Amino acid sequence: MEIRTVLLIILAALAAIAIVFFQYFHKNRRKGSQKVIMALLRFIALFCALLLLINPKFVSQDYYIEKTQLAVLVDESESMVESVDVVEGLLDRITQDPNLNNRFDITTYGFGRNLEPLDTIHFNKKNTDISRALMQTEEVLGKAPKSVLLLSDGNQTLGREYEFLRLGDQTSAHPIVIGDTTQYDDLAVGLVNTNTYAFLKNKFPVEAQFNYKGTNRVSKNVSIVLDGKTVFRERLNFDSQNNSRSVETLIEATEVGVKSLVVRIEPLENERNALNNTQESAIEVIDEKTKIAIVSDFLHPDIGALKKSIESNEQREVILKKPTDSPESFQDLDLLILYQPNRRFKNVYGHISKSRVNIFTITGTKTDWRYLNQVQNSFFKEPLNQTEELIPILNSGFDKFGLGDLDFQGFPPLTGHLGSIEFGMDEESLLFQQIRGATLDTPLFSVLTSGERKEAVLFGEHIWKWRAQSYKDNQHFTDFDAFVGKLMIFLSSNNRRSRLELDYQVLFKNPGSAKIRASFYDASYSFDPNANLVISLKGGDNGFSREAPMLLKGSYYETDLGDLNAGSYTFTVTERNGNFKKSGSFKILDFNPEQQVLPSAYSKLARLAENHGGALYYPTEIDSLIAKLSSSNQFAPIQKSRQNIVSLIDFRILLGIIALALSLEWFIRKYNGLI
Repeated sequence: MEIRTVLLIILAALAAIAIVFFQYFHKNRRKGSQKVIMALLRFIALFCALLLLINPKFVSQDYYIEKTQLAVLVDESESMVESVDVVEGLLDRITQDPNLNNRFDITTYGFGRNLEPLDTIHFNKKNTDISRALMQTEEVLGKAPKSVLLLSDGNQTLGREYEFLRLGDQTSAHPIVIGDTTQYDDLAVGLVNTNTYAFLKNKFPVEAQFNYKGTNRVSKNVSIVLDGKTVFRERLNFDSQNNSRSVETLIEATEVGVKSLVVRIEPLENERNALNNTQESAIEVIDEKTKIAIVSDFLHPDIGALKKSIESNEQREVILKKPTDSPESFQDLDLLILYQPNRRFKNVYGHISKSRVNIFTITGTKTDWRYLNQVQNSFFKEPLNQTEELIPILNSGFDKFGLGDLDFQGFPPLTGHLGSIEFGMDEESLLFQQIRGATLDTPLFSVLTSGERKEAVLFGEHIWKWRAQSYKDNQHFTDFDAFVGKLMIFLSSNNRRSRLELDYQVLFKNPGSAKIRASFYDASYSFDPNANLVISLKGGDNGFSREAPMLLKGSYYETDLGDLNAGSYTFTVTERNGNFKKSGSFKILDFNPEQQVLPSAYSKLARLAENHGGALYYPTEIDSLIAKLSSSNQFAPIQKSRQNIVSLIDFRILLGIIALALSLEWFIRKYNGLI
């Protein structure tokens, strides 16, 4: 206790005595034991009150030894399974060494994808992320001085390049190389790039890289196999200088579905690791043909020209229909082209009113305008019987879709009826009419929109002449066909947004990364966090089935498929409150990234040690490592002190004494009739 505090306590006692003397003994000639007792009680109350103001404290100094943290990180990936005895022996030597325990607080961790406290070693992790393990060690142990012992083969399948990682200034790293450090000659398939989707009867690109480790000159065949059929083969030469080659090719998609794509390279003689000579991926071939029907009551060259232009893209299919065909035959069509409608189109317009399918109407000299004006309200044309040749004039401000290189300059006229035109939908003119040298405001080709509904109207026949003129000008039909294709895309596109959206890959090379995400939106297309989404899984190869709820993860729902075995699966996501459903399929490959590289990456571990003031060690050098850690001044324990400040008396006790003393004094006074 400080001298100042002692003096204050003495002064408090003297002050309390002085006050009591003045109150009970000065000019008070009354004698007896009661006065002494009451004076003593008053002194106790005053002295305790003054002690509360002084609040005397004791300060104690504690001394303790702070050891440096020693974090032992064990790589528990499958690539380490052959070194289990070596790792266990190293752990026993490190954790049980008395010199290390006297100098360090030793903690052990295991890691694969994430860092975890180590209890029992299980070399069953499918991936290795050394950089993440090191960063998580920094987070767990903080900024205090520490040393990290990394027991690993150095082969990483996930994360940042750990050799360039920068840890804290007070962190040293000492990797211990586990496994075979001998570098064998090896051929391997590297990065394979391809599309996720391909359209039926279209070609999709494949790019593959092949790597060679060795000094000899070798020549090997590479091949690409699509669903069991070899679709590409080439022979590549490698040597110590040209140790990386890539090939690019186009492969035709001939069948719909998820197709296995296998890239192979012939192994070397007595190659130690042949697992990395093959890499499998997948591509989903989809048939998204736009089905378009041309409906006409008679034959005309325009119909053939339109069919040729539309089907110049294999993703579009044209069906020729009669207007008298049954309404059921018009189901599942993406677009209807109505060529010169008349009264026999009754079934067709009945289907249009129910299905709200988009249409492209072409009129001409045989169009029944009285019927057409009655059966639809998208446009109205004055039914004049006078025909005229209508020269196309391009509207340069048209912006609904691009026209490419087609400007209609010098195109022959179409034949159509004269008359004013009114529209019942939002209209934008692509072409205006020019008659006998006079350009009119009357449209020749119009695009109509109303919400999600789209229509196009061509007020003239003989469009086949335009296609012929395009060929005459350019010696090909490409420009005209491209224009018709863009028109078809515009009319057949559907802007309706689905309330249930899925996000997933059709192929997972690694089961640990297999996830399916879903988003569900309410009627106003805002994300709904209260949806009840359930996923049903079925295995195509193993009879597996499971139903589970999807978990909300912020702005989406997710299910983890990391526990599934390799194979093909189908699934259905259902929103049970509104009965929305969507299905899909995916495939999990039997691919183990830990088996792709066998030799230890000792050079990377050496750079990690060099960047953090450590050194690289081999299992046979464990005694040298322990000796260095035990003797280095960098890791010497530090003596630290800690001050404990404790109050002399608990204020609650003092308050109790004050209350008791004053109460007894008051009771004695009242009992004896004193004022």
